[in-house]
Amino acid sequence: MKQGDVILTPVPQADGKLKSRPAIILREMPSYGDLLVCGVSTQLHQYIKGFDEIISLADEDFKSSGLLSKSLIRLGFLAVLPYNRIIGSIGAISSKRHNRLLKTLSDYLVGNFLKGW
Repeated sequence: MKQGDVILTPVPQADGKLKSRPAIILREMPSYGDLLVCGVSTQLHQYIKGFDEIISLADEDFKSSGLLSKSLIRLGFLAVLPYNRIIGSIGAISSKRHNRLLKTLSDYLVGNFLKGW
């Protein structure tokens, strides 16, 4: 698996049960090889303008993503997962989208950090 892959991983639901959900590998973390991922959801009403991204059927990388319907890439739903929590890869987003997601997240983190000083 590599950065930009769309993976399936178990995620706890409100009822406490685990359900396989898609996520995108943003980066491999140093040293232990854990993965920084962001969640993917069909709950488009959770979209945060200027932060999250929507991937739709008309996008050039939708088919390669392996997603089944228009989805929300949620940069606010981050997790660090060990490889053994990943069920498998279903596809990948474009390197252009992957880099854009990383830049958006980085700009947000650095921008808000500097504002506090």
